[in-house]
Amino acid sequence: MIFCEKDIQKIAVFSMVGMMQIGFGVSAIEATPLFSEDQQHIVKLDDRHDQYRRERERSENERHEREMRRREHESEREWRERQRRENERHDENIRRIAHDILDLILDK
Repeated sequence: MIFCEKDIQKIAVFSMVGMMQIGFGVSAIEATPLFSEDQQHIVKLDDRHDQYRRERERSENERHEREMRRREHESEREWRERQRRENERHDENIRRIAHDILDLILDK
């Protein structure tokens, strides 16, 4: 079988990419810490933070749903404007919740 120059270049490039992937994999494996009691403690903290985040998001989503409903006295234009403001407020609240959780986790 005869290889042309382009085939040899492709083989060389794919070989290098494969070796880089193996290198990244080995370094990632080496960087992982061995199992310890600290890891179990971290998992418990993460579960608590996750439960706290879910509760805050649930209450924010309930509040958002109530605010998005049209009120009897509102015109279509007022309702749309209030929806736009409420969507902005909701997005900001969700970002704030995520930021607070990250602060809690990173402070550990």
